[in-house]
Amino acid sequence: MSKFDPNLDQCFSALGDPTRRLILQRLAQGEASVSELAEPHDMALPSFMEHLKKLESAGLVTSKKQGRTRTCELAPDAFAPAKDWLSEQSAIWDARLDRLDDYVTNLMKERKK
Repeated sequence: MSKFDPNLDQCFSALGDPTRRLILQRLAQGEASVSELAEPHDMALPSFMEHLKKLESAGLVTSKKQGRTRTCELAPDAFAPAKDWLSEQSAIWDARLDRLDDYVTNLMKERKK
């Protein structure tokens, strides 16, 4: 994965806001209308729609309009880019920590001699 992936940047930016994380938590239970999603949040609907727009731009949420009702749901594999990046970082740090452990172990053995 590229060091500077704009899709990954959008994903983490979208996840950086507590309101958007709450929206995603709710959508993890299943699809919901915009009014259902907005109800627990104390903000004007246009402000709430900006949060949904950011989630859609990041590829985390999809929406469809049927009549006057807009329904949202989690996008399939929405968190795959973030999960892949975090797995790569975890592997890098595991390897670094293993090398540090080997170094310290060898250092301790040298000091005992």
